[in-house]
Amino acid sequence: MSTLVTGISELRTVTERGTVKDAALVMENGIITWIGAADAAPAADTALDVGGRAVLPGWVDSHTHMVFDGDRAAEFEARIAGESYAASGIAVTMKATRTAGEDRLTGLLKDRIAEAHAGGTTTIETKTGYGLDVRSEVMAARIAAQYVDEVTFLGAHLVPPGQDAEAYLDEVTGPMLEAVAPSVGWIDVFCERGAFTEEQSRRVLAAGRQKGLGLRVHGNQLGPGPGVRLAVEMNAASVDHVNYVSDEDIAALAASDTVATVLPACDLSTREPLAPARRLLDAGVSVAIASNLNPGTSYTSSMNFCVATAVLQQHLSLDEAIAAATIGGAKALRRHPVQGGLDAKGRPAKGVIAVGAAADLHVLSSHTAINLAYRPGMPHTWCTIRAGEIVYQG
Repeated sequence: MSTLVTGISELRTVTERGTVKDAALVMENGIITWIGAADAAPAADTALDVGGRAVLPGWVDSHTHMVFDGDRAAEFEARIAGESYAASGIAVTMKATRTAGEDRLTGLLKDRIAEAHAGGTTTIETKTGYGLDVRSEVMAARIAAQYVDEVTFLGAHLVPPGQDAEAYLDEVTGPMLEAVAPSVGWIDVFCERGAFTEEQSRRVLAAGRQKGLGLRVHGNQLGPGPGVRLAVEMNAASVDHVNYVSDEDIAALAASDTVATVLPACDLSTREPLAPARRLLDAGVSVAIASNLNPGTSYTSSMNFCVATAVLQQHLSLDEAIAAATIGGAKALRRHPVQGGLDAKGRPAKGVIAVGAAADLHVLSSHTAINLAYRPGMPHTWCTIRAGEIVYQG
């Protein structure tokens, strides 16, 4: 069945085509098959009139931690009262996640995905990393693989309390990696003070690459460090956080294919300086915006909020912020278009509105997308369409 989507006041394609006014599009079998002016639209089997609203590509949230139990509200309250963030807080979530059963973790994940859909997100990456033993990491990976687009193994999130770091890395790069590999496409490491050193992080990434996994890095969040340099050296798809970067870090990123993923909701929560998205873009770095949904430092999946923050506090234009939260995230996941509407693996691309790309649409509640920043905090999502199907209707 083909569906004609009409009544689009502005269609932000996030391609060279730019924004099309008074537009329409046709989607069929989960992909976009036609785009153009409403008065030139072809016939289709069914029609969806969005009533003069703006339409964007669905948000591509390329960095989340959705498989967990428990919360860390007490830690958050202490932090906003003046205590500094320490990576060791992850251990609290580890304990809760290890004791949760598979049914409970599955239900929690599905609820979080539904919340993301309600904010216009259509593509989700999520990580393991809250079980930190073979049984729990395998369970998290298996659950995530059933419900999200991209799954990342983050056994190297933290050394569990009471364990030796090198002995734990033997497990991460050996039996744990072997066990989770069938359910994941990526490997990540928290290359940061209080977590893993540069050499330890390199060891993790090398083991993942040998297993055929794509590489990602948490880096430069809590202070200057080797994360960016390591990510570029290892040709990682992304390095995420990037709050503290030098001119040399930025130059290296600009000369590479590694995407710098900024996480503004996390920066606000931890009260770290906001990642320098403006400097990064001006230097020619590929930038993504993601939510970093997690219970410790960014308990939100609202990409609308992250985009508004990028515009209002990180000095991005609206077009730049929308691009970072759509095609930027797709690049970080290697799901962006490389030939027509297809990605490098021949799948319908994400993060753009183009013929052949995935029919993933974010229909706003207003006629113009500038309201994402002009009216921050308001409910902006009227409808979310994923692979041609409505997954949220406001």
